[in-house]
Amino acid sequence: MTYLKPEPTSNQSSPSSLVKKILEQGTEAALRQNWLFVSNQLKLLPQSKAKLFILEPQDWQTGFELALSMLLNADFQHKWEITKLIPEFGSKIVPPLSKIVLDEEVDAEVRWFICQILGNFTEQKVIFTLVELLQQTNDSELIAIAGKTLIEIGDRAIEALIDLLSQPEHRLLAVKSLSYIRTANTITPLLQIASDEAPELRAIAIKALGSFHDCRIPPVLITALTDKHSTVRKEAAIALGYRPDLCGELDLIAHLQPLLFDLNLEVCHQAAIALGRMKQDAANAILFEVLQTETTPSSLQSDLVKVLGWSEISSGISYLQQALTRAGELVTQEIITVLGRISTAKLKPQSAQVLINFWQNKKQLYSPQIRQDLVTSLGELRCKSAQPVLEQLVEDSDRKVKLHALAALKKLKTKS
Repeated sequence: MTYLKPEPTSNQSSPSSLVKKILEQGTEAALRQNWLFVSNQLKLLPQSKAKLFILEPQDWQTGFELALSMLLNADFQHKWEITKLIPEFGSKIVPPLSKIVLDEEVDAEVRWFICQILGNFTEQKVIFTLVELLQQTNDSELIAIAGKTLIEIGDRAIEALIDLLSQPEHRLLAVKSLSYIRTANTITPLLQIASDEAPELRAIAIKALGSFHDCRIPPVLITALTDKHSTVRKEAAIALGYRPDLCGELDLIAHLQPLLFDLNLEVCHQAAIALGRMKQDAANAILFEVLQTETTPSSLQSDLVKVLGWSEISSGISYLQQALTRAGELVTQEIITVLGRISTAKLKPQSAQVLINFWQNKKQLYSPQIRQDLVTSLGELRCKSAQPVLEQLVEDSDRKVKLHALAALKKLKTKS
């Protein structure tokens, strides 16, 4: 594996026989994989008052490669030890380590430690590397450490990133970097970016601003609900969905309602979720009205059903009961499933009764799949009132329905 080596500098002290001996012994120990000895030898290298190694270019290169070999090949504990020592080689290590951390063939554990090391430096290269890593990887631990490192660098890097906003070639990456740092000092530049001409930048800024509770932000989010670009509208809806505390003060229900009819279905979806998070009867009434509209796409109907169930208030269950009276088979299945997943204890009896009434009213019309979904949901709710219905369905002509009904009855008997 080959990586770019840092450029040597000419202002380091002359090599001494002691330094050469330390490095020679360390190199020999590395060949034997005696990592404890390697670490102890590197700690003997001469340092400045700023705790940086004072080495001639060739010795610096030998020492760094020795430390890098330990980072790549040692066990976890020795990796941890060398991670604390590597920053003492100075900022010249940033380019080679940045290249390694973005190499997907390198072990994730090594990349995790490199993120820790890079957090000791505030160079733009470090920030851009961490942002690129966040965009590139799906590894949850790498995402967590890269994000944590950015936050720790935080305020030390913001001024440099703000300067980059005036450079077109770096503007997008600078905005992304600011959005990942998420400290209070990023709010002002993000507010400015929220009205940028580029919709991609506006969307990034709105998404980042949604994570702050600052009085300057909600009006900007509300304005963004009417942005010409759908991605911006979507991010604004998501952000406001996490502010139910502002529902009455800013009349968020009225602001979010028009987005249920947006031309972009993803915007409609996020508006529905945001309205559900308001946990208000008025919001549920609006969601139900759209659910009942014949022109509402089936995918959005499914979203609306889920949101009414997630709202955790009684009106949501009542509206789902009404929807059952005229829903098609797919929406009926969705409603039955959602009612079975109600987790709020005080709403479970209401949900169970809706399902019981549904069965008693039209039981001869239901397909085996609906009957199966019904007994599964009644079992999940664990309400004793469902026992008569389940006992009927134990005698069902469909074998799968029978088995699911038996399983549901067992759940009723084992209710804690």
